[in-house]
Amino acid sequence: MRILVAIILVFISSAALADSTAEQMRGDHTPTATDVIGGLYAFGRFQQGLLESTDLKGNTEVKNLAALRAEEAAKRDKALKEIQDTIGAEPRVSKSASAGASLAEPESADGPTYVRRFYAAQIPEYEAAIGLIERYLRAPDDAALGVFAREQLPILRAQLNDAERTMADK
Repeated sequence: MRILVAIILVFISSAALADSTAEQMRGDHTPTATDVIGGLYAFGRFQQGLLESTDLKGNTEVKNLAALRAEEAAKRDKALKEIQDTIGAEPRVSKSASAGASLAEPESADGPTYVRRFYAAQIPEYEAAIGLIERYLRAPDDAALGVFAREQLPILRAQLNDAERTMADK
């Protein structure tokens, strides 16, 4: 009987988490500083995953871009860590699928197919990060993070535009 109750509680808590995640993704929820820091850390992990993925496959152009984006993510994470320490935030960092997993396809995914997937994988990640920052900036709860977010927004938009333009060219 206890096992049955435990199983039911697990399902209920999973459903509540799924509802919360869905609200955040739909934009129904105004993110807090902690949400933004966690979301940008996740985006940084995605960009690091792109670099790891290109170590296995990809041409020089893709490898160089992935290295540049991973370096930018490391700088962003360092600045976020300072803000996080200042405000005492403890972000909830999810263990989402890495970019490497989304790009690790059968062997037929070499060459141009891999390059298209490389750019296509970035677009929804950039859109999610930009959307998170835009929602946060409507009602920021920390001045330092608000300034940081305003600085990052045009950078991320430009990188998204580059990825979309390159994807269209490939």
